Amino acid sequence: MSTSALLFAVKRSKLPLPPGPRKLPIVGNLFDVPETLQWETYARWSKEYNSSIIHLDLAGKSMIVINSRDAAESLLEKRSSIYSDREDFPMVNDLTGWDFVFGDEWRIQRRLFEQSFSVNASSKLEPQQCLASGDLLKWMLSDPEDCIEHFKQMTGEFVMSLAYGIDVQPSNDPYVTLAHDAIGTLGIAAIPGRYLVDSFPILKHVPSWFPGAGFKWQAHEWRKLARGMMELPFAETKRQMELGIARSSFTSDNLDVLKDADAGQAFFQERHVVSTAGTMYVGATHTTVSTLATFILAMLASPEAQKKAQLEIDAVTGGEALPTFQDRDSLPYISAIVKEVLRWKNAAPFAVPHRLTVEDEYLGYRLPAGSIVIGNAWALLHDESVYPDPHAFKPERFLLSGQLNPAIPDPEAAFGFGRRMCPGRHAATSSIWIAVAYMLATFDIQKAVDSDGQIIEPTYEYVSGLVNTPVPFKCSIKPRSPQAIALIRASGSQ
Repeated sequence: MSTSALLFAVKRSKLPLPPGPRKLPIVGNLFDVPETLQWETYARWSKEYNSSIIHLDLAGKSMIVINSRDAAESLLEKRSSIYSDREDFPMVNDLTGWDFVFGDEWRIQRRLFEQSFSVNASSKLEPQQCLASGDLLKWMLSDPEDCIEHFKQMTGEFVMSLAYGIDVQPSNDPYVTLAHDAIGTLGIAAIPGRYLVDSFPILKHVPSWFPGAGFKWQAHEWRKLARGMMELPFAETKRQMELGIARSSFTSDNLDVLKDADAGQAFFQERHVVSTAGTMYVGATHTTVSTLATFILAMLASPEAQKKAQLEIDAVTGGEALPTFQDRDSLPYISAIVKEVLRWKNAAPFAVPHRLTVEDEYLGYRLPAGSIVIGNAWALLHDESVYPDPHAFKPERFLLSGQLNPAIPDPEAAFGFGRRMCPGRHAATSSIWIAVAYMLATFDIQKAVDSDGQIIEPTYEYVSGLVNTPVPFKCSIKPRSPQAIALIRASGSQ
């Protein structure tokens, strides 16, 4: 190291850490981390300390929380080369078996995924997305009181077909059920600071019978779910390939590439196909289900937005057809609704944790090497300087003179930051857009009433986790007209 570089390093090491709550000896801020709604607490602290970044000490582990768009762009995007590593959380990776999502081979996984589902390739999914949304309409018509289960079924069918070429059962499919149960445990295990073993990795060696080691038993049960959701559908696709009956899918296509490639020529191996297919399910299902459920809540909270959207659709289709992707430019209000749904109650309040590989400096603060770096997506998407009245559902905030306003930032933080931004965000947004357009074209979504005719107000509460999902709520979903019923029955996979 040169003399000037050494002096700079010494100078930086004397800089203060970003502000944060007072740290206790040994445990630091471990007991300051709330059980739920951590993102709101961190955003509040950011205001209290007048700093876009805050620092926590999790029993010796440094954690930096980013609470502003400028800080996210400066660190996670412009300096992504040192902020893109993944943190090793023992509870998630070592104990519960989610290393196939959060492990060291994420770069190969991302390259493999993007090779199959680039921005341009995502348009090839549109026919499948339309069929999936058509099936959703049929389920909602026959059973309008269980829309969240229908969303789970729709996303499960779509991803299982895309990733594995597997047809799932019309309801209670074992693959879909297993995956949703598994991902539910991930939402608990992956929150930084929730488990002491993440701060003291040596605890992972404590036997499960030891007092206070209940997390080991919990992790043992959760691991069965995580590995099962990754391994079982993959094994079924391989079985079908051996029988010569496998359909084209991400898994079968890439296994064929490996089979035909000369030894060592492919940049990936079979284990990467296994893990990437499993990661596709994790990334696509829970967030899409949560977002579509939030859309229903948004329509209950803002009936005037629903009416405006339906008038826009009717002006384009005349009520005689379902909207198509080709109508997208003619339906800016529908696009604004989707943007606002992603922003209003964003499904993933925290981006996947990053890891800072070398010591850094920002705004006069020292950022220690090895720090966990959390992008507080909720804080960015509820920044009142960017989105005035941020807790209200207002699609109009994305419009200017009836068209999408490019001056208003897209809610991209809902999909992460920098090199770690979700590579499937374009396909996910398209799936959500067509499902929303289909539902608005055919159904009226209203608040439910009880036996006395009194309106049942939703609580608008969410189950807190890595992915937030609305608590069960009641609503009334009815077809808009006999013509709408005919369109529903003619849609989907028949």
